[in-house]
Amino acid sequence: MKIYAKIRFYWGAFVIATIVALGMIPLIYLFPKYKGTIMHKLNRVIMFLMGAKRRSFGERDKEANLFLINHQGIMDIITLEAIENTHFRWVAKKELFETPWFGRLLKRGDMISVDRENKAGLVKLLKDVEESIEKKKRAVAIFPEGTRAKTQKLLPFKPGAKLVAQKLNMRVQPIVITNSKWVLNEHERTAHKGEIRVHYLDAIDVKDAPKDWYEKIKENMQKVIDEEEKRGFFR
Repeated sequence: MKIYAKIRFYWGAFVIATIVALGMIPLIYLFPKYKGTIMHKLNRVIMFLMGAKRRSFGERDKEANLFLINHQGIMDIITLEAIENTHFRWVAKKELFETPWFGRLLKRGDMISVDRENKAGLVKLLKDVEESIEKKKRAVAIFPEGTRAKTQKLLPFKPGAKLVAQKLNMRVQPIVITNSKWVLNEHERTAHKGEIRVHYLDAIDVKDAPKDWYEKIKENMQKVIDEEEKRGFFR
């Protein structure tokens, strides 16, 4: 079974790379006005070819303009893009924009680059998010952990998302994604068929929220993950 899981991982990696390189990138260059629709539909194709199902709980708040999402791997992005019809503006580390294929996709998709090593990176992030909301009218999606978690325990949240939300008085909605690591585990290089579950939690207006709102969001997200694990909904 371990060998089969390894084979499935490389199949999944092949599917993702091929559709991004031969499908998404050429199509969004040719039809830039429809890049959101193109990404949504082709991410659904990726999930289908990988034998992955998706299921959502709760509803996306239509007024929310900042989404905080737990992160375990690339399937988090693929799944949310497959479920959603909204063209999120994802925040990603600068290094990803420099990769051969995914870098082009991020740049052409007009995503937000953040330089963690540069003190001015937070200022740029703030300006980019403000532009996204006020001019581009696109909601922003960010992984507050800053990197992929290897276990089901959330990593400490970086302060950047909190600062941006407070400075811009944003409406924030947490999203919890579970079982994505079972479907494609980039740390162990294994993959399986399975259902990826997306939980939309209650949104809050930061300007009316208590001082510990950011910490409370993390606690609530961890509770959902723990409950899913107890009930055996993911591995």
